[in-house]
Amino acid sequence: MTVPAIRTALVPASEILGLRWEVLRPGLPREAAVFPEDSDPAAFHIASYEGDAPEVLGCGTFFPEPFPGALCGASAGPPDLAATAYRFRGMASAPAARGRGHGAAVLRAGTAEAAARGAALLWCNGRTTARGFYERQGFRTHGEEFVIEGVGPHLVFVREIRPRTRPAGDGAGRP
Repeated sequence: MTVPAIRTALVPASEILGLRWEVLRPGLPREAAVFPEDSDPAAFHIASYEGDAPEVLGCGTFFPEPFPGALCGASAGPPDLAATAYRFRGMASAPAARGRGHGAAVLRAGTAEAAARGAALLWCNGRTTARGFYERQGFRTHGEEFVIEGVGPHLVFVREIRPRTRPAGDGAGRP
């Protein structure tokens, strides 16, 4: 059996809300899955699909937000690195699609788009249980574990990215 290729796309927040609610806010009202950043004009949302199927199997929301802490270590970079950061949240994969690469595909697409928009750093508050996933994607932890009330234990994950310039006229697959 051949598994269809994963494709990603920039989509409106409404297209990923169902998956985000199902995976990240089960048992809560649907509004609990709506984030204030969803309406930020600088935010973008990535969905992943298999082949031509319309079902969203992975998602994430990315938006500019300075990194909240001081970077340390050999890769701390220039002082303005934290200010040219994008944060992401709402990463989710459909339970039936876990382990098939949807989370990694969403993160790759989101990283590329954030870099194209000038980001030098990507970060998130990620669930502690996802630590292995984020570390496999090149992220490192920053600081100590903390608890988000009603959601659970989290860590801050951070990764430097290199901004790239998109060639003129490249629509980058925007719908």
